[in-house]
Order: sequence, then C-alpha cells, then structure tokens
Amino acid sequence: MRKSALLLLCVPLALAACGPRGIQAPDAYDVSGSLGGSWGTDPRLRLALVGAGFPEVVTNNSNLAQNVVSTGINTWNFGVDLPDVPGVAGVYQVVVYNDANNNASLDANEADRVARNQQWLIYSQVGGNVPATRFTPEMNVSQGWNLYDQRVAISTSNPRSGQKVTGYDLSR
Repeated sequence: MRKSALLLLCVPLALAACGPRGIQAPDAYDVSGSLGGSWGTDPRLRLALVGAGFPEVVTNNSNLAQNVVSTGINTWNFGVDLPDVPGVAGVYQVVVYNDANNNASLDANEADRVARNQQWLIYSQVGGNVPATRFTPEMNVSQGWNLYDQRVAISTSNPRSGQKVTGYDLSR
C-alpha cells in the first residue's frame, strides 16, 4: 500500500517538472540585460526574438518566457529565454517594444518603435561556416546559439557560444 501511495505522489511531481517554469529574476534567463529610454506613461514593455532565417525567412516571436522589472525612472532589467530550437536557423536579435494593445505580439504598428543593439544571436543546426547575410559577415559558429557582437572584429571569441548571454543592453 505504501509503495502505491509513494508512486502516486511521484506522478504529479514528475508532471510539474515538465511544465513551464515560473517567473524568474531577469538574470536567470538565457539572455539578460538592461533597458533604458523614454517609453511614455505606463508602458507595457515586452521582448521579441526577431530575425531572418536561411534562406530569407522573416521571423518574429514574442511568445517567449520573459520578465521585465522596473529599476527606476525609464530603466528596467530584463530576461528572456531563447527557444531550444527556433523555427528556422538564422540571424536574430532580441528587441524590446511597447505592447500598447497588450496582445503579447509585436504588431506592424509597434515594429517601428523597437529598441535593439548591435549584437546578433545566430542559430546553427551544425557547427561550421555560416555564409554572409545582409546583417552579418561570413563567420564560423558552433552548433546551437551563438552571439556575434557587430562592434568587435570577428575572432576566436566573436562569435561565441550564446547559451547564456548577459549584458545584452537595449535602449532608445
């Protein structure tokens, strides 16, 4: 009898472990950083992963686990999880926007008011050489997520693995 009760207790625990995780502190996510700039009164800031896949497929995903926390006037910290495998291999950026209609989607009328930086997240299904795109030069990447900083010359450390990215600061 006790063995059955113990087994029944394990089932809900196992199912709970498979579900989405709760809201975390910003630095617990795959990509974290700070947000700055004027977004108006009571903005509904949200993050989206936008980019272009190979060959030239535009993607926009704001349905990612994320958290934006106010740290003062016009300043916030954020964290967002990357998908394990995006819909297409390609070149992406995390952007922030004011989700004015609160529909958790980066709409066309919100897209021209995003904040971004000069760091690119590149997803490759295999390690090796990635051809140039209109956003990035030709480069060598590892399998999975990679971070390319456009402000720094390509080297053995740029791009680098993008499994955990901190200091991905955005402002407008």
